[in-house]
Amino acid sequence: MAMSDCMSDQVFANSLKSSHKTLFVLDRHPYFSKSSKQPIEYDVITRSKTPGIIPAAPITKTLWTCSVECMMEYMRIVFDIYPVRKLIRIVTGNHSLNSWSQKEQNLQQLMIALAHLGPPTSRNKSEDEYSVMHGLARAVEVMCEPSEAQSDQVENGEVVHNHGRIICLTSFKSDAHVRMLEECVLDAITQHNKLQADQEGLIPIDHMELVLLHITAVGDEAKLSERPKREVSSILASEVLISQSGKFLYNKLVSLVQRHYNLGSTTVTGIPMKEEQNASSSANYDVELLHPASVHEEIFKTVSHVEGLVIPSKEGLPTETVTLKWCTPKSNTIELHHCVGAHRITPVDVNSRPSSCLTNFLLGGRAVMLEQPRKTGAKVISHMLTSHGGEIFIHTIPTARSILEDPPSISEGSGGRVTDYRIPDFGEFMKSNRLAPGTAITLEDRIGKPIERAQQHLERLTRVWPMVIGETIMFNMVSSLEPLLGLITQATLNDDDVLECKKAIYKVVAMESKNEALPFPVLGSRGKGPKREEQYRQLWAELEMLVRAHVLTSPFHEKVLECLLECKKPSDDAKGSPKKALEKSATKDEKMEVSEQEDSWKDYDKMKRMTEREKQDFLKGEKSLDPSPPKKFKAEESFIRSGGQNLLSMWTNRIKTIHNKRHVEFAGREDCTGAVAELYIHLNDDDDQPPMEQTSQASKTAPTSKPLQSLKR
Repeated sequence: MAMSDCMSDQVFANSLKSSHKTLFVLDRHPYFSKSSKQPIEYDVITRSKTPGIIPAAPITKTLWTCSVECMMEYMRIVFDIYPVRKLIRIVTGNHSLNSWSQKEQNLQQLMIALAHLGPPTSRNKSEDEYSVMHGLARAVEVMCEPSEAQSDQVENGEVVHNHGRIICLTSFKSDAHVRMLEECVLDAITQHNKLQADQEGLIPIDHMELVLLHITAVGDEAKLSERPKREVSSILASEVLISQSGKFLYNKLVSLVQRHYNLGSTTVTGIPMKEEQNASSSANYDVELLHPASVHEEIFKTVSHVEGLVIPSKEGLPTETVTLKWCTPKSNTIELHHCVGAHRITPVDVNSRPSSCLTNFLLGGRAVMLEQPRKTGAKVISHMLTSHGGEIFIHTIPTARSILEDPPSISEGSGGRVTDYRIPDFGEFMKSNRLAPGTAITLEDRIGKPIERAQQHLERLTRVWPMVIGETIMFNMVSSLEPLLGLITQATLNDDDVLECKKAIYKVVAMESKNEALPFPVLGSRGKGPKREEQYRQLWAELEMLVRAHVLTSPFHEKVLECLLECKKPSDDAKGSPKKALEKSATKDEKMEVSEQEDSWKDYDKMKRMTEREKQDFLKGEKSLDPSPPKKFKAEESFIRSGGQNLLSMWTNRIKTIHNKRHVEFAGREDCTGAVAELYIHLNDDDDQPPMEQTSQASKTAPTSKPLQSLKR
């Protein structure tokens, strides 16, 4: 079963990058016949400590043996997870041990070829034949040979992108030696790209990734430093890595294979296993597995940070791993949940006893459920281990609602679920935006431009598109706004389109002037809802938001926005304006000032009609009510000077102006000459006259002033 291989040929053609073709260049210099200085652990035959037995001397592997074993582990991981389409070749000196054919991509054949080749010796007479410089030149030549997938592309007339990677296991003398090898590879790529045009069956190299791995014996000091990946030229990228031999080289290559093929790590914890020494007891073990990194996408989407979920590798690798807990299997594979992905796996340490037991358990037809580590809460099962056709897969189980189940009914509203989605409008939207095959001639146009135009079209149509009926008034009256809603989202407009949009805006103005009802959604609302004025204010706001979202499309869209802003009520624009608020505040203050003036004049008129005793009683009443110190009443305090006029003259002029507007002047006030007779002729007389004269004068004028005062009132 090859669930991870169900990728279409077109998608695969676009994904033939550097991971499609990988070349290992082995340095067979006599230097690699030296010891790695890492002793091998082994059991002594005699368990009892018998005196007199000399302990065995430590056994070590050569640098060549450690390099080959670590390289084979790299290849094992790739072949286990990607049995096809990920090709690896081995080159040493001028010899290539296999081809790009899928039949020769297996460990057994490569081990046989390496056995025939033999290890390097200190007396190697053909040192130049297996030098690393010859191996790199041969690797570039081999990279120009097309693989089976690339040959199919050439036959179909498709564009072939030839990317590859070279991993060179060697030992450098200095940094100058590294630069010399980089120049050698770059020159070889340039020369072969020129020659491939004259030779049939070869393809040029578009880009090459060179990984130079400097290997030393355990405990030896490296004479150079690591260098991160850098672009030597447009067709060559290079990086320098340093590692000691033995287990250090193994960890380095396992971390490289994870980076080169985008692999992730999962550690299954709490695996119950019986002890090898005591079958009656059991203990829990952990096994680290490698797989494509997409296995963890579902976890990181739903879980942000869980304590203990991501930890450093327990196998000593310089990488991180996701921990999942073993669940005791209680069912077979037929009764398992739906899954959203299945990928091949491989153990990091394939020869360990826990890995072997887990592999045999799964190949026996059993399935293991894996749960996320949680201290509290319910159990969350996110993955499953099982076998299909003799291969072990890890299945991703959705922790939320499965995408394979029937979706919930959108019309159900239990639990506060939204029920007023614009389902019919969304259906019409999908019908009007269906994709069709492109008709472009070139492959580049067929892949890029039509899909980009489709994305731009959808983005333009959905800039303002409410999902719920209750959030919009504008889209609930499409019949009244049909030309505007359809035209404003277009990429281009003309004068006729602008005229149609203006007609729709004028129609809204006419509806507002007639105070017509709007289709305001009342689903789930209580009472009568907002007032008619508020509904129209919301409608104008939605129209402005829609037009402003497309105003930068063309100058014609700007004309529609100008018309819309002119037709809106001034109150909508002035609402919240500082100028409008200032005018409103000034009017209010003016009214309050006039009211205070009128009250003052009423008190003044009342005071004038009072006698001296009544004035004293009035002042005593104010004194009893007001705890403040008493103030003397002075006549001059009632006059406020303003522009040369006192308060009485200002008030008289104001009353005169008001009365003149209301009626015609009384004819009895006119004298014989036609002029208006002056009233209160002695009002402005000096106060220096004796009291007796003032009293007599007042008594003389009393009969005359009384009817005049009544006339004034």
